Amino acid sequence: MFLGTYTPKLDEKGRFILPAKFREELAEGLVVTRGQERCLYVFSETEFTRMHERIREAPITSKQGRDYLRVFLSGAHAETPDKQGRFTVPPALRDYAGLDRELAVIGAGSRAEIWDAGAWQTYLDEQETAFSEIEEEVIPGMF
Repeated sequence: MFLGTYTPKLDEKGRFILPAKFREELAEGLVVTRGQERCLYVFSETEFTRMHERIREAPITSKQGRDYLRVFLSGAHAETPDKQGRFTVPPALRDYAGLDRELAVIGAGSRAEIWDAGAWQTYLDEQETAFSEIEEEVIPGMF
């Protein structure tokens, strides 16, 4: 499970060092793709295969399913981190997420997310208030 928030820096080649706690899970390979809210999703190869199988279950007649699958898979890149735990974020994905030098890499359970540090802080500031004011059950059986 991916947990926590880390603040690595993107180098001039578009690489960054994965947080140490994420390296073992991603050492054999990872898939990075477009995420929602203009971040990037990072999956282990195993989890990406599971995600793909779930998405494929949508009926081919579902326009939303087809659209999601196209956007999700067309931006996907398989990478293998080097011995230092670095991998290159492809230029198209850096542009999509508006990545600059300062990053926020967060654990989101089954995936990691890569955010521009400023965009993450803005998102977090907006969401923390909503998070603390939740008055109803958002996740069934959770509270």
